[in-house]
Amino acid sequence: MSEEQNDTSRDPSKKTRPIPTAPGPQGLRGGWIILLVLATVLVASRFFYPNGERAVKELAQNEFRAAVLSNTVERVERVRVLESGSTYLRGRLAGEKADFRVALVPGENDQLMNFLLERDIKCPVKEEEPLLGPFMQQLLIFGVFAALLWVFFYRKMLGGGAGGMFSMGKSRAKLLDENKGKAKVTFKNVAGVDEAKEDVAEIVEFLKDPKKFTKLGARIPRGILLVGPPGTGKTLLAKAIAGEAKVPFFSISGSDFEEMFVGVGASRVRDLFEQGKKNAPCIIFIDEIDSVGQKRTSGGMTAQRCADQTLNAMLVEMDGFGSNDGVIIIAATNRPDILDPALLRPGRFDRQVHVDLPTLKGREEILKIHAAKVKLGPDADLSRLARGTSGHSGADLANIINEAALLAARRNLDAIPHAILEEARDKVFWGSERKSAGYTKKEYETTAWHEAGHALVQLLLPNTDPLHKVSIIPRGRALGVTMSLPEKDVLNRTKAWFLDYMTVCCAGRVGEAALTNDISTGAAQDIFQATAMARAMVCRFGMSDTFGFQSFIEPNAFAVEEAPPPYSQKTAEAIDAEVKRLVDDAYARAKQLVDDNRDKLELLAKTLLEKETLDGRDVETLLGLPREHPEDAASEKPAETADAKKNEG
Repeated sequence: MSEEQNDTSRDPSKKTRPIPTAPGPQGLRGGWIILLVLATVLVASRFFYPNGERAVKELAQNEFRAAVLSNTVERVERVRVLESGSTYLRGRLAGEKADFRVALVPGENDQLMNFLLERDIKCPVKEEEPLLGPFMQQLLIFGVFAALLWVFFYRKMLGGGAGGMFSMGKSRAKLLDENKGKAKVTFKNVAGVDEAKEDVAEIVEFLKDPKKFTKLGARIPRGILLVGPPGTGKTLLAKAIAGEAKVPFFSISGSDFEEMFVGVGASRVRDLFEQGKKNAPCIIFIDEIDSVGQKRTSGGMTAQRCADQTLNAMLVEMDGFGSNDGVIIIAATNRPDILDPALLRPGRFDRQVHVDLPTLKGREEILKIHAAKVKLGPDADLSRLARGTSGHSGADLANIINEAALLAARRNLDAIPHAILEEARDKVFWGSERKSAGYTKKEYETTAWHEAGHALVQLLLPNTDPLHKVSIIPRGRALGVTMSLPEKDVLNRTKAWFLDYMTVCCAGRVGEAALTNDISTGAAQDIFQATAMARAMVCRFGMSDTFGFQSFIEPNAFAVEEAPPPYSQKTAEAIDAEVKRLVDDAYARAKQLVDDNRDKLELLAKTLLEKETLDGRDVETLLGLPREHPEDAASEKPAETADAKKNEG
């Protein structure tokens, strides 16, 4: 017997119980079934027994005459049907239990009646009404079809399931069963978020062995909020918790609480926690909780009041008078700034776990996990690819591996070489190549000088990131691309880096102006980036000589209440003047560098027109401007001794 089975046998309460199904209106459902059966029988009787009589034996007139002559007819009567006006003879023969029926043929009825009179056989006339009148029969048929339509459409539209419209207030949470479906996700499948894994692993350990914590008087957090940018693995981390914990795991989205009817959201919240209490200990995971947990406002429209009602129900269930021992709430959001403060206080979401963008080591681990599902070539270097993907999430890295596999399959390759990985990265970040865009020779020349200006100034300035690639092949909405990627994680930037980067942005227009003595719209994105960089230096980072150590952050666009401007009109004009000065200085600096290195600019532009795409190191060699790369320095640096490390400490 395994250890898990031993624990379960000692404590039956640890067994995973299935979700209790909603009882539903059994009596009403049974009544509808009986009604439909009766209606079906009545309609069927209309077709099989149009006049409502029991089953009879049909006799021909000659057979009836023979029975009369043999004195075997016990009784006979003439039946006139009021609905149709037709007549027939009905009676019973001696020794028979069923009646017989004789159809009357026009022209022979009088002869048959005289035949009976001659033998002194009485044949009274009886009028017969159908079991249901024509109107009632049509109404019954219409009612049957109306009931069928109600069952099929009305119940399906208002919630479906076993309870129909009565299940609208039931929770739509799904119980994740580790024994069914796809392969179980565990912490081994999650990389790049080591600190977040440690925080949530504590929850899993508590659920497995609560006495380890309770004997010291510790109280496990009731709620954990996973916060981070999109694509960083918040939902994947929750799935890993479900794979590691041996308790029921309920999963629901924040939007699943709301419905077109008022009060449904609050009812579903109460039902969700009721299911959690019945299956405690358990985990309830709410994805995108910002859709149901936004800040409450006074007044508002009906939809806002309904959302507030849902949030109030969740606040009460998480930390109210009731007991939720053993029920742990895990929620995920990328908008923590719009959540209601009452939701974030201790006792509800006690702990916020930040799932940030992966570091260099984390990106390499993520790439290895996704690359294990594909076949890489011998020259594939995931560490170099990780260095070139700074600032991107795990979802971006997974997309790169998938795009590389698609590109390799499209080209009938047996494995994915490193060149395909680089191409896939460029496609994901900057878009696909558009070689058939149909640009003129002059446009290609202008683009070549534009990108050459970016690349040249980037190599000349000391504080810029390493040049990765220069291309005049249109990608996405850009005519050309100059790619620069930091090959190591950068946690902050200096003022010198901002000034150099603004200069690189201005160098594109300076380069094309050196060829055409004119300017074009190709520098629109460069202008936007340079201006945004200068404004951030002044307003956010305090990097302006005029304003110094001050902040002029714009009001939050998502603030509940309107806030006055953080500065006066005079200060706003001074900020605009300072931003203009920074951009103008960067443009003048770029023009000076391009004019002083006109020969290098022309050489690089002509080479781009020939080869269309150049690697950063090829550009360095071509222009004679070598730069030190982190991987080269690491390979040439001698190993440090233990004494040297001790002296540094």
